Amino acid sequence: MGLFDRSGRHKILTPQERRIKTLEKLKKQKIAVNEYLPLLPPGETVKLKSLEEVKKRALGSMISIQLACSIRNGEDYGESLAAIRQMMNEWNISTDDLLPKERVLILNKFTQKDNTEEISKQSVIDIVWTYETYYSLIWSLDLIGDRELADASKICNTVRAMSIARLINDIASGLRNTEKILDMTDLFYCCHWACEEKRIRPETSIGKLNWEVVTERRRGLEWLISDEKDWNHISLDT
Repeated sequence: MGLFDRSGRHKILTPQERRIKTLEKLKKQKIAVNEYLPLLPPGETVKLKSLEEVKKRALGSMISIQLACSIRNGEDYGESLAAIRQMMNEWNISTDDLLPKERVLILNKFTQKDNTEEISKQSVIDIVWTYETYYSLIWSLDLIGDRELADASKICNTVRAMSIARLINDIASGLRNTEKILDMTDLFYCCHWACEEKRIRPETSIGKLNWEVVTERRRGLEWLISDEKDWNHISLDT
């Protein structure tokens, strides 16, 4: 009989057992696998981000995403910033809760014609893509289901993403357990390897995976189990 977590509901797997389970899932989806990828650490050695850290990061990222979308769409920056400031007040988010890359959007007094610290189009696009990173966080808060996160064939429902953000402070009461988070992280790690392999060898099978969705969702999951505060600094090696 295997060990279970403190709730008694989730079996504690060794890193090897977790990988076997992951590869079985991917093979059924006709996604290429690598039997020799490094294993994730065992659950007992992992310290998750706190509930408050995850909530702040989820809300901070959503605020930044909204401003980045506004800039990308060429909307009036002053009006957009005013709306963002109001959102920050409502959600109790300060600029200190934002990552440096996000903070620039708010503190830079961005305009299309006069930008003292150039915000590149790529930086704005990168922040917009963190919709997917955010999705991993709301999954960890048990606000979306396993299937919704694991389906990396298409981008997330952005309207749904925002509607959930408005509820985080009221209904997010805890994180999924470490074993569950490690299971999902291992799945996305192996999916990411397959996507990167396809870039090198086009014949590699990745099923219906969207490479950018996989990358960003893995970033969020890796952030949950790492010591790094800024998810832009997390290594996503495969």
